[in-house]
Amino acid sequence: MDGPLDCIVVGGGPAGLTAAIYLARFERRFLLVDAGDSRANWIPTSHNIPVFADGISGREILARQREHVARYGAQAITGSVTGLLKAGNGFVAIVEDGNGPAREVRARRVLLATGADDVEPNLPDLPDAVRRGLVRYCPICDGYEARGKRIAVVGHGDRGLGEAVFVARTYSRDVTLLTLGHGMDLDVGERERVEKHGIKVVHEPVTGLDTKKGRITVLRTADGEEHRFEVLYSALGLKLRSELALELGAKHDGTGALVVDEHNRTTVPGLYAAGGVVRGLDQVVVAMGHGAIAATDIHNRCELPTEEEVDGAERRADPA
Repeated sequence: MDGPLDCIVVGGGPAGLTAAIYLARFERRFLLVDAGDSRANWIPTSHNIPVFADGISGREILARQREHVARYGAQAITGSVTGLLKAGNGFVAIVEDGNGPAREVRARRVLLATGADDVEPNLPDLPDAVRRGLVRYCPICDGYEARGKRIAVVGHGDRGLGEAVFVARTYSRDVTLLTLGHGMDLDVGERERVEKHGIKVVHEPVTGLDTKKGRITVLRTADGEEHRFEVLYSALGLKLRSELALELGAKHDGTGALVVDEHNRTTVPGLYAAGGVVRGLDQVVVAMGHGAIAATDIHNRCELPTEEEVDGAERRADPA
């Protein structure tokens, strides 16, 4: 493609692929760079995606979205953006696709849909438990299907306790918080929450476990106790893939989640963000909405000078 593109979309998860569909239908010149590592791949079945009442897996969502994008002949490559620089009135992305040396791609605007990685629980002899589907990570997505079952939440601190309370007050009265050896000195208010919802707290580390038919059936703790659950959720948090934006000085919260305005613009002019890398509710349908909003704003502003040009469009206030 000659000259700078209208946009580079970084990330091929639900947010990035939705943005690509919109940009393709707007007939914009853009490139989608997809590393192929969306967290949506690890969703076994979700029943809270509208129109898929019988459930759909994350892999199927992504496959359908990719096929949809391909119908419009959009340019998409498998690779990674390893660097992002401001250059004049746009950006230069350093793209590596495994086919020779890295190359530079120029675009007037960039949409980051890079997502996040789950912090995996440290379970003995069981690496990648979340990715393998043995431990789930989204009770909002599939907690309804686990209602009334014996549920364990793996976590500690405010996040772990908060998710245990969420599960207990929403789906089950049989919830255990497994801290994996991270001591939790509960204050009066926290003890009241634990007691109110009947949450059991196990502080000892897990020293052994059994699996059967694709799920963890028994967890053994250091005190010799055995604990049996039907469903396990991880509440250990996420590692946001926001480095490209942070290096450009984008505003973010303490976790690295990017702060955006109502058009999904970051505080860096011309840089947008969508999906799991954005501060807010981490859901597939929310990510899709982010992608649609960002792509529409990019399209509407493509005929305008970029925000940093002297005669550019009216400058916006930084998002709150």
